[in-house]
Amino acid sequence: MRRHNLQADADLAAAFLLRVGEAVRRHALAGREIARDQLPVAVEGGDTIYGIDRRVESVLVDELSRSPSDLGPLMVIAEGLGERGRLDFSTRHQRARYRVLIDPIDGTRGLMYDKRSAWFLAAFAPDLGDRTRLSDAIASVMVEIPVSKQSWADAFSFAGSMLPVGNRQNLESGSRLQLTVQPSTARSLRGGFAQVSNFFPGTKELASNLMERIASATIGTDNLGSASIFEDQYISTGGQLVELMMGRDRLTCDLRPLFYQALERAGNARIIRGLECHPYDLAGVPLARAAGVIVTDGFGGELDAPFDVSTGMHWIGYANAELRGQIEPVIRGWLTEHLGTASHC
Repeated sequence: MRRHNLQADADLAAAFLLRVGEAVRRHALAGREIARDQLPVAVEGGDTIYGIDRRVESVLVDELSRSPSDLGPLMVIAEGLGERGRLDFSTRHQRARYRVLIDPIDGTRGLMYDKRSAWFLAAFAPDLGDRTRLSDAIASVMVEIPVSKQSWADAFSFAGSMLPVGNRQNLESGSRLQLTVQPSTARSLRGGFAQVSNFFPGTKELASNLMERIASATIGTDNLGSASIFEDQYISTGGQLVELMMGRDRLTCDLRPLFYQALERAGNARIIRGLECHPYDLAGVPLARAAGVIVTDGFGGELDAPFDVSTGMHWIGYANAELRGQIEPVIRGWLTEHLGTASHC
């Protein structure tokens, strides 16, 4: 029997998950029909499942069923696998040693309208049962699923103690270019991209108010109407993490679960808890952290997540420690005003 080495398993897992992500990408790009892809077909795991999501599920399951023998059968937790989002490949003779948390298409809405790339996301961790968490992950990958006019696509992987690896592949020729993964070293938000996630109606006023507070506190109130800070509402958590990793964004803040709490506290009886980030959306966090991105929860504490498809998550990503030092106190002050606390209750 093979004696298991965690780094060797991490390397094997990262390579395997990249293959799975590339298979999902090929299937998502083949036979694309916008009208069909846009059809909502179910609501599972707190999110709407569209035609394009359903279309890749068969290839995802098929690829995952053929995990390397050295890793053994897997316990898979993924969006699109029913309400519990679980698929156990264990057998009577061999139980799962590892769990994998997957979002097959993170950014469905942008991709199905052929507007912007989506991402295949996966995190791989030893199976600790329901105690398995994102902090246990030994491998993580993010694979770009591009729009139809795009002939190049990026992919990133992280395994164990190794530095993240990024490459850009020509989807026609198969040739690859290595990418430099480096968050921004800018010491100010001025002249850069920073945003509070503000995707859907319901929490837009709160998100905009917080962003205005961050801008005025960090760059001053003079000429706030000028193009001093740019915003990019990328409707994909994986895409947001990639922008931070590659030095294109300096701050991303997604506090949707806390915004719902603030609305409830303010006595808004009509508020309906809407779409929010889930653990599978954060499957790329171990990779982003290894690349140097600072990722916290909304209160500035350690961000961690269970391997499930239902927990609502809030998170903040900073390009570097200096930016965190400037911005985190502003966010904590804002949360104190709106929630009565700046920490977990």
